[in-house]
Amino acid sequence: MQIVELIRKKRDGHSLSTAEIDWLIDQYAKENIPDYQMSAWLMAVYWRGMDARETSDLTLAMARSGEELHVRDTISPVIDKHSTGGVGDKVTLAVAPLVAACGVAVGKMTGRGLGHTGGTLDKLESVRGFRSALTRDEFMRILTRHHIVLAGQSGDLAPADGKMYALRDVTGTVESIPLIAASIMSKKLAIGASHLLLDVKVGSGAFMKSVEQARELAQTMVNIGRLAGLHTVAAITSMEQPLGRAIGNALEMAEAIAILRGDGPQDVSALCYHEAAELLVMTGIAQNFAEAEGVLSKQFIQELQSLSWPK
Repeated sequence: MQIVELIRKKRDGHSLSTAEIDWLIDQYAKENIPDYQMSAWLMAVYWRGMDARETSDLTLAMARSGEELHVRDTISPVIDKHSTGGVGDKVTLAVAPLVAACGVAVGKMTGRGLGHTGGTLDKLESVRGFRSALTRDEFMRILTRHHIVLAGQSGDLAPADGKMYALRDVTGTVESIPLIAASIMSKKLAIGASHLLLDVKVGSGAFMKSVEQARELAQTMVNIGRLAGLHTVAAITSMEQPLGRAIGNALEMAEAIAILRGDGPQDVSALCYHEAAELLVMTGIAQNFAEAEGVLSKQFIQELQSLSWPK
């Protein structure tokens, strides 16, 4: 195979075979395909799209490009949560400890900002001394001991996605639904959690500007997850205005702490508690939302409010 032929094939609107996609990702991960040619292929996908089978094949190839942790074989249930991002979105920073305190392990490989907003990793690294790069052994040790770990994408896990993620940000190909879905889900499959909650943002401050686009992206990712045996649920939430009052990495960390203290803005606090409750229902800790809210209140929120938090 030759990369030029695959660029032309996708440019002309044809579907790539499973073997062609596997070869493309394998060769790019091995640095046998230069960035300028992968950029051309990404732009062809941006304009021509990919069908469901191609998107699934791309996701699996990216997940297999490096190590796979299979964390659910070590501890289960173990959840992952992902947001497509938006202005003031610090939800993961609050939801992860909320769920972990209720007895459900959280194992998440999180990303940096893509486009105009900081990612969860950027926000965590605003804390002096925070180290986001973990080895496989460190990731598993922290998860087993503390039941919560948020780490940056290592070079060993879905490395093809790591390279393509950075390339999309500088080539104007961020908003492609197949590329977004494959990027997000390849990381999730490489981690190997048992349950995944997707928060797909829609509105003027999100990559998905319309409900139709958001629904298409959500359904694409849910289908990939289910095909791979990952219990996946998606929520579509508004990004027509910033979440909360804080915008900026360090400020959003402070607001996430305020949410955990029960002092956060109503809009983002309500979303955090809703998504935490959804995860408790998904994993069977609670039978319904009312019970989940009771678990959150009794087992965690009151405890956190009694602690001394840094100002």
